[in-house]
Amino acid sequence: MRTLIAALSAAVLVAAGVSPILGAEEGACYVAGSLVHADFALPHTAAAIDRKHVSIVVVGSASSSLPGAEGAAKAYPARLQESLMRRLGSDTSVKVVARTKARDTAAEMVKTLRQVLKDEKPDLVIWQTGTVDAMLGVDPDEFQTALGSGLDVLRAGNADAVFVNMQYSPRTDSMISLGAYVDAIRFVALQREIPLFDRLGVMKDWNEMGVFDLSTATKKIDVAERVHDCIGRMLGRLVVDGAALAKTNVTGSGNADGMNKDNH
Repeated sequence: MRTLIAALSAAVLVAAGVSPILGAEEGACYVAGSLVHADFALPHTAAAIDRKHVSIVVVGSASSSLPGAEGAAKAYPARLQESLMRRLGSDTSVKVVARTKARDTAAEMVKTLRQVLKDEKPDLVIWQTGTVDAMLGVDPDEFQTALGSGLDVLRAGNADAVFVNMQYSPRTDSMISLGAYVDAIRFVALQREIPLFDRLGVMKDWNEMGVFDLSTATKKIDVAERVHDCIGRMLGRLVVDGAALAKTNVTGSGNADGMNKDNH
């Protein structure tokens, strides 16, 4: 199976215009690449790229981080920063800050969003949410309302938003009912024209395709690190594509090739 994955990965990379010399591990990220696409534009991010300085804040729960002395450097916010620096080139400054807090619901995160805007003045906020609300059994309608309130805060603060939904774990899949919260995030994303990184779907595909054995991800830190690296890379592509879409919408030329190159 892993030989097949390596072959498929190389094919995906070639189709995406990424050099296959990056190796099977790089290609493994993109096995689920069809689930990651920028459906909506990121205009503030595009303007920041033009200014050559991009500020991003990741707001979420503990699953945005990794344990250990090197945990912050290995977690997906740091991997996202590295991915964007490669994609945008050395003349563009990229700063990604993680503001994570365990056990916060979406409603509680709205307060964090206000503080983030004040402290960091980000061009883009990546909002990871849903798991805590599902675990606590928060009413799905209240969850959906909180998402809208958070987006209102970000829009008033001139920041783009990207949703990141829950992570997938085969060990807890039958224990936590995520469906209503997944649907709420997707509905609000479509209604408010917010890009959604379907982390749940991506990780489920990885597990089913044998790219990562996610039943061991919480026990083997190397697996978790590779998962975070892939998430960072794929988020980087979504962010750059969303910025390119904003420029395309403004110019009508569709010529955003310069921002679509992953300069590894």
